[in-house]
This record gives sequence, C-alpha cells and structure tokens, in this order.
Amino acid sequence: MPDADFFRRWLTTAAASIDREADRLTELDSPIGDADHGANLRRGFAAVVAVLEKDAPATPRAVLQLAGRQLISTVGGASGPLYGTLLRGTGKALGDAPEVSDAEFAAALRAGVQAVMQLGGAAPGDKTMIDALVPAVDALDAGFAAARVAAEQGAAATVPLQARKGRASYLGERSVGHQDPGATSAALLIAALAETHGEVQGEETS
Repeated sequence: MPDADFFRRWLTTAAASIDREADRLTELDSPIGDADHGANLRRGFAAVVAVLEKDAPATPRAVLQLAGRQLISTVGGASGPLYGTLLRGTGKALGDAPEVSDAEFAAALRAGVQAVMQLGGAAPGDKTMIDALVPAVDALDAGFAAARVAAEQGAAATVPLQARKGRASYLGERSVGHQDPGATSAALLIAALAETHGEVQGEETS
C-alpha cells in the first residue's frame, strides 16, 4: 500500500533520473523550445528532494502537494506550473489517508492529469507531456510496468506530430520530426514510479 514514504521515494528516484537525463531533455528542447527544459526540471526536482527531506510530510497527499508547490515556485517556464499541477491534483484526489491502494492512486493520478489538461488546454495528439501521461494512466490498471511502457511509447510517438500547444506550436510544420521534451520528461516520471513500485513490491515479498 503506497504511503508517504513511497511517494517520497518516487520523487527522489524521479529527481535522480531527471538529473541524469537533463542534458538529453535540453537537447530535445533546443530545436522546438527554449533549450532549458532539462536545466529547469533538474533544479526543480532537486528542490523537491531538499524540501521533502526537511519537512517529512506524513501523508501521500501532503508529500505530493508540498512537492507540487515547490515545483511551481522553483521551475521557470510552463514546466513548473504543469508538473506542480499534476502532483497537487493527484495529491488532492488522494485525500488524507496515510496509505492508499494502487487503484486509488491510479484514479488520483488520472485526476492530476485531467487538471494538467485543464490548465494547459492540451489534449492527446498536441505534442505535449499529455501524450505520455494519458497512455500511462490508461495502462495503469494493467500495472505500473505497463504504464511505464505506455508512457515511453507515447513520448516516442510525438516525433511525427505537429505541435498544437506550447512554445513548439509557434514553429508549425517545423516542429514535426522532433520528440517532445515534455512528453519525454513525463515518461521519466512514470518510469521512476514503476521502478519505485517494483522495489517496494520486492521488499514486501522478500
């Protein structure tokens, strides 16, 4: 049963992954964005890890909402508000229980993704982080590993798309042929989730 420690571990794992992949995210952002996606997320998630170590929230909701607020206040551009909204929306939907079931988390993550769609106005096919997040939540009923694969496939599928939202949309047809950096970082977040869940399940069965 995911508890506050699970969500702290998820975000810490995600921060490490984003730190490793920051240069690649910035490389993806260079032709169709501001070439700062990796650096911005690296800074934001490092700040999330620091504040979670300092404050040690006691419930899943408190962990996610604190992390979301930190991202909004730390990360420049659109990424901070969008990722902050994802975490805060998911946390809000979880309520105040000290532990949640996998099914409750899946429903809450869907609510978080819907909050992002509402904020950014993006839908699947618009070449944004939504192209990784929606397939991930749709696959989560089949398990966390399935969600990871779906997110990674969703990110890869943005290459032939023409951007309809965000900075890349200004490029029109020139946005075609590039993988969306937001979808790529969203897939990293889901991969970190699957990794954390797998580790916890291993601990519980060992």
